Amino acid sequence: MQYREFGSTGIRISALGFGAMRLPEIEENGTYRVDEERALAVITRAFELGVNYIDTAYGYCHGNSEIVVGKALKGWRDKVYLSTKIPTWLVKDRGDYRRFLEEQLRKLDVDYIDFYHFHALNQERWENYVLKYNLLDEAQKAKEEGLIKHISFSFHDRPEVLKQLVDVGIFSSLLCQYNLLDRVNEEAIAYAQKKVVGVVVMGPVAGGRLAASSPVIQRLLEGRTVSTPELALRFVLANKNVSCALSGMNTIEMVEQNAAAASLDTPLTEEELERINKAMEENQRLADLYCTGCDYCMPCPNGVNIPLNFRLMNYHRVYGLTEYAREQYKKIGTVEELKGKRAEDCIECGICETKCPQKIEIRKQLRETAAALG
Repeated sequence: MQYREFGSTGIRISALGFGAMRLPEIEENGTYRVDEERALAVITRAFELGVNYIDTAYGYCHGNSEIVVGKALKGWRDKVYLSTKIPTWLVKDRGDYRRFLEEQLRKLDVDYIDFYHFHALNQERWENYVLKYNLLDEAQKAKEEGLIKHISFSFHDRPEVLKQLVDVGIFSSLLCQYNLLDRVNEEAIAYAQKKVVGVVVMGPVAGGRLAASSPVIQRLLEGRTVSTPELALRFVLANKNVSCALSGMNTIEMVEQNAAAASLDTPLTEEELERINKAMEENQRLADLYCTGCDYCMPCPNGVNIPLNFRLMNYHRVYGLTEYAREQYKKIGTVEELKGKRAEDCIECGICETKCPQKIEIRKQLRETAAALG
């Protein structure tokens, strides 16, 4: 296992971290519980292979993740750094910070938390929760009392907001999205590293998009047999501004594969990284020819989520992520994050085409999308 400096903490953190958001669960009569036997075996194997950072949160696994992580830490507490998060959006007054912290300490059955994050910070939550309720003062007090070792935040907003939070000067580390398909935070990550704030990356396989096989992406490393998810993880670890990449592992096989990738001295050579960068830039240009995602075509009078359909089509057509694209296409309109209707519901009124600045033949493209993914 490779270990990296973690901001100004003085800690050397494993390049691979364990993300405990998706521990194996069992459904019983409409309720869910973590399959503890499987989960503990997987987490323990990660620790045995050198993973020394585990990340959970208040609401993960229907509120049960912290309990299982606490059990997994028995016998490992002095060797593994524990990260969890306060549900920022549930804070209603200043006292809630301590209330949540004490509850999480009980669930985890620990005396302290190494990295206590403000969960899912964005501009609105920063202003209307953290600043409004003086939560930084509460965090500093908890740190002085030894209940938490470091103040951190996880992030979902624009890169410029990430830089603003780094500049506050109180945070030891941050957790943000970064992967082969989503590099919008790349510059901000470099900025954080320059400011000596540790960077942990979530979503190295792009929320499952890069977990499926893609011949297009696998061809990026000529002459080497590397799976799509392994290449995705190597890409993140090749960024020297990243201290740790979290992976939501739920099988021992996945742990061992990821640990092997995180044990490489050089995840990618300079030549390989340059080839990947050029290829992905070209792929993005191709994707933009089909749709830039500007949303000017919306709303559709019949409820078709045009940008979403085209984004999935690009995963298939440009990146070769056909299996993932088809799975997500089937879910459109059935889950919160995939709102709207599918391409097949287009009534060909043509209103969208009058608003598209790219002059895309939207009706034709929707027909092709329905045929390819439906």
